[in-house]
Amino acid sequence: MNRISIIAAISRNRGIGYKNRLLYWLPNDLKRFKALTSGHTIIMGRKTYESLPKGALPNRRNVVLSSDPSLTIPGAEVYSSLEAALKSCNGEEEVYMIGGESLYRQAMELADSLRLTEVEDTPKEVDAFFPEIDPAIWKEVSRESHPADEKHAYAYSFVDYTHR
Repeated sequence: MNRISIIAAISRNRGIGYKNRLLYWLPNDLKRFKALTSGHTIIMGRKTYESLPKGALPNRRNVVLSSDPSLTIPGAEVYSSLEAALKSCNGEEEVYMIGGESLYRQAMELADSLRLTEVEDTPKEVDAFFPEIDPAIWKEVSRESHPADEKHAYAYSFVDYTHR
């Protein structure tokens, strides 16, 4: 059985993006994302793929969800549904859902863990949100807090949750 994790950086109001861009540029969050997802499968929606500055992410199996059956993406596999994408996994893979909002909503009931960067900020401009984290379903298992510094405009915490 695949282990499914959702990974995201979220604001206090669960904001994740604005105009198909990430809300935050936090170098340590990017390092953590790379460390966790390298060597594994990442699944993303088409808009999330289009927001990547250099296309498919290296050292990962890139899977993109799209309703367009003719879509081909260099360096990525395209599936029409999350169910089809998960069926393509070998059963032993670590699978990371990397966004966006629609994929996160679909994946919440399937995920084993949440790997979040919780940013101490409430942005004024946000149009994409992370789903509500229900404490009856999700248990916080670790939290590593960091203050704002010269490279990070906001304080943030790496927070991991497991499905109860």
